Amino acid sequence: MMGDDARMRFLEWLRDERRASPRTVDAYGADVARFLDFLRGHLGGDVDTASLAALSLSDFRAWLADETERGARPRPGHRPPTRDQALRSRARRLSSVKTFFRWLGRRCGVRNDAVALLATPRLKPTVPRPLPVARAMEAPDGIAALAHGPMEQRRDYALFVLLYGTGLRISEALALNVGDVERLPASLRVRGKGGKERVVPLVPAVNEALRAWRVAHPDPASDAPLFVGTRGGRLQPAIAQRAMRTWRAMAGLPDHATPHALRHSFATHLMEAGADLRSIQELLGHASLSTTQRYTLADEARLMDVWSRAHPRAGAP
Repeated sequence: MMGDDARMRFLEWLRDERRASPRTVDAYGADVARFLDFLRGHLGGDVDTASLAALSLSDFRAWLADETERGARPRPGHRPPTRDQALRSRARRLSSVKTFFRWLGRRCGVRNDAVALLATPRLKPTVPRPLPVARAMEAPDGIAALAHGPMEQRRDYALFVLLYGTGLRISEALALNVGDVERLPASLRVRGKGGKERVVPLVPAVNEALRAWRVAHPDPASDAPLFVGTRGGRLQPAIAQRAMRTWRAMAGLPDHATPHALRHSFATHLMEAGADLRSIQELLGHASLSTTQRYTLADEARLMDVWSRAHPRAGAP
């Protein structure tokens, strides 16, 4: 079997059996295609499963060296990547290739023990950057005030109250239909990454905002998008991101004040109020608790910042 045929079957497995998100499938597909492209030049010809099984540790190291060199080159019109960005890109591609080889071994009987000897770069955990409580509370009103008309104002207010009040991803919120909130129960059923469903409770402020938007909604059909654009189609994430970008510029907020920062704010503010990590994990739809544990790092970083600014000995040698 040729390498590209194996890649396509691998992506079908990711999509159909692992139920990975389209974005994940695209990323794995691009990473494995890049790996196979390197091998064609490195081996001097087409790549099939036999040649994949015969790859040595030095072959894999040659690929990683090529990745390091390519990663250090800036794209046209872009700044050179930081060391951390380059390491993260390399770690992601290595993870994609390792997953591909595990699949080859289990599904196709194509085994290569050398790939398991490759060490994944050790990365510093990223720390979520939430907004302060006051700023997160201001966001829905501030963004809605900049909308062009009454309908857009109610829509934007409902959307951003929903994002901060439930911790939904922007893609999850924009995927909702009118029928999902027709009766506005005390909770909302959301389909997240990989098609996994979770139930998210709705606090009164979110219920009220959604109810007001439901009354003003231009299309009463249950299968109509809940959040619509000016032409009646499903609102695009770029429009919501632009609305928040405009507001943050006027409010003097940093670049990390994005719709996703409201999800970080939701989780961090819950944790600061005493919520346990398992509950936050379920609310956010994280598959792994380790992902949720990043919010403890964010809280530690905030406490250190408060200490460094407020303690009398903070600046002392």
